[in-house]
Amino acid sequence: MQLQKLVNMFGGDLQRRYGHKVHKLVLHGGFSCPNRDGTIGRGGCTFCNVASFADETQQNHSIADQLERQSQLVNRAQHYLAYFQAYTSTWAEVQVLRSMYQQAVSKASIVGLCVGTRPDCVPDSVLDLLSEYHDKGYEVWLELGLQTAHDKTLHRINRGHDFACYQETTHRARARGLKVCSHLIVGLPGEGQAQCMDTLEKVVETGVDGIKLHPLHIVDGSTMAKSWQAGRLQAIELEEYATTAGEMIRHTPLDVVFHRISANARRPTLLAPLWCENRWSGMGAIDRYLNEHGTQGSALGTPWNPTILL
Repeated sequence: MQLQKLVNMFGGDLQRRYGHKVHKLVLHGGFSCPNRDGTIGRGGCTFCNVASFADETQQNHSIADQLERQSQLVNRAQHYLAYFQAYTSTWAEVQVLRSMYQQAVSKASIVGLCVGTRPDCVPDSVLDLLSEYHDKGYEVWLELGLQTAHDKTLHRINRGHDFACYQETTHRARARGLKVCSHLIVGLPGEGQAQCMDTLEKVVETGVDGIKLHPLHIVDGSTMAKSWQAGRLQAIELEEYATTAGEMIRHTPLDVVFHRISANARRPTLLAPLWCENRWSGMGAIDRYLNEHGTQGSALGTPWNPTILL
């Protein structure tokens, strides 16, 4: 499997720009979510159980301690990006965020911040704070959980915001020089390949620097799990995911970096699809699809070649 030759992947992009490997260190800031604490709603998004992708025990340690522990576990790179992943990592007062972000960048090996959040939780004060780090030379990525550009689906999965909110936040962030990475889910209820392609087109038209593709996980403790257990929801099959994700990649401009093209979750939290338990299943299937049908940008007439950005 040689995805770097088929897709403009984040790891390869970092290595080209820094001259060596740069890894993410995943941090838990102990944040909440406005879609859980009652500010916007309760119960969260219908697909969500944060335990499926984040280590909840991490929040018992300071940011500095987490960085130390994570860097010892990874220990494969000269430099790292501090990735605030769990829940809504801008959902706090600016002074609290400043303290956390400062703890992260105070480690000499940290060259940037990746901040995962919701489009409706990024006021100008937070963007101004992130801009301070960008202006100091740090790499700053604002990772926005969009999932889909279709308002009907956003309402159905209880996101609590619409696509216009995502567009507005993206424009404000990119106007400050911040990079935006959009998280998109393939396999949401009521959506097929056509809807996913439409989402991609709208995201690219809005302006985006990075994309994360994610197959829908049905996880224990989520609202969707109840529908799946009752037989009202089908999990996406591997080949269907590979075809849809592959076509999205083929229709993506070369300057957009893919931070992720698939994802896995841990059992017993993961209920379906079970192929998502193995992180290589999705990537391998996409690799095969792209080898047969064409690389990133090939559907636009500009096939990917990793040497073009050297």
